[in-house]
Amino acid sequence: MTPTRRGFFLAGLGQLALAHLADAAPVAHHPAKARRVIQVVLNGGMSQLDTFDYKPEVERRHGQTVDIGLKATATGTPGPLMKSPFKWKQHGQCGRWVTDVFPHLAGCVDDLGFLMALASRSSVHGPASYLQTTGFLLPGFPAAGSWVSYALGRLTDDLPTFVVLPDARGLPYNGSGNFSAGFLPAVHQGTVVRPGGPTPIPDLAAAPGARFVTPDASADGLHLLRAMNDRYAADRPGDSRLSARVEGYELAARMQLAAPEAFDLAREPARLHARYGTDRPAAGGAFARNCLLARRLVERGVRFVQVWSGAGGPSNNWDNHTSIPAELPPVARQVDQPVAALLQDLKARGLWADTVVVFTTEFGRMPVTQGGVGRDHNGGTSVTWLAGAGVKGGTAYGASDDFSHLAAADKTTAHDLYATLLHLLGVDHERLTVRHNGIDRRLTDVHGHVVRAILN
Repeated sequence: MTPTRRGFFLAGLGQLALAHLADAAPVAHHPAKARRVIQVVLNGGMSQLDTFDYKPEVERRHGQTVDIGLKATATGTPGPLMKSPFKWKQHGQCGRWVTDVFPHLAGCVDDLGFLMALASRSSVHGPASYLQTTGFLLPGFPAAGSWVSYALGRLTDDLPTFVVLPDARGLPYNGSGNFSAGFLPAVHQGTVVRPGGPTPIPDLAAAPGARFVTPDASADGLHLLRAMNDRYAADRPGDSRLSARVEGYELAARMQLAAPEAFDLAREPARLHARYGTDRPAAGGAFARNCLLARRLVERGVRFVQVWSGAGGPSNNWDNHTSIPAELPPVARQVDQPVAALLQDLKARGLWADTVVVFTTEFGRMPVTQGGVGRDHNGGTSVTWLAGAGVKGGTAYGASDDFSHLAAADKTTAHDLYATLLHLLGVDHERLTVRHNGIDRRLTDVHGHVVRAILN
């Protein structure tokens, strides 16, 4: 029988990878409501005042200069109060206020559990984005998806545990730091997939024209590589990088068979493509395809999928400094229909009962103008929601002040969000620790509580 390249990968490299995987058995502190997560991340800072946080006082005092204790904003001098230029309306049995920039999501509010006063410790993109994705302001800490991968392990052997679907226009602020494994074993880092590109997963297959990459050549090289790997691992038992690389090669061999089917959106019916809006131009269609792909991935056993809206840099994201009326509607349209379709699709496919969807952004925006009709960064309050497994739809926890400037009642943070998410996954956030540099590190640092008000 002629040996295959896949066979050599699995036989020649598997032992070292399996030895490493045995070090981290899945954690189960209590019965889980959820098995997998889809996190939608709005890069740049979504304006809560123009989407979900209705403030009659801002509407009434539009154009007035009001003392809210603000001497300067993150990037300039504050102007007068500015009401939302969009129409507010109450939706669903819960009566949740939503503006008309989110017509599709407005129809889903009875399925959503809102955190209405989620504050950040920074109003600067870099630190706030790290805090949103890792629980810390500084780089070098594991992403939430990496912690989930480390704690719970794989649901499938053929696809990564943590997959990142970036905006088609580029990576977000902080780049890959948002989905790094930090000090966890490197195997738990996010795998970046670009389904719209010529190579969705870089280096998964041999390059075209690589005529010397044959089964025989691969066999010889892998035998030598295995001997070198064994020697390296024996000399450096505490270094996870090699075992992560080995498992990466092993996973790549399996993905050569599994990934093409998982990423083939043409297998989905035309009516479903229409529901997501995958045929829309530019960034809107690309985001819609990523949402559809996210459903396909969790359906096939990927534990944590992160879907990004917005790249780094001005005018590519939710960082609407110049004009809320002109800048917010286009990015809102990009996510509104696809995310609503994703929620409906999870229900239709029987995935709703064990999948959590999290909708996050690094901070909110100011109630006062910046220059003309834009809004500056505001770490004082923002809006996040969860949906799906274990989440009590039509609920809300927390409230900002009369101007949506600061969290005023039942303030939450990223640590509370992740304590709640881990709880749904069956993990006690205070017991999920890793010793690093003499400190028992947690995703939630030394903070965080489970927000039971939005849970069943």
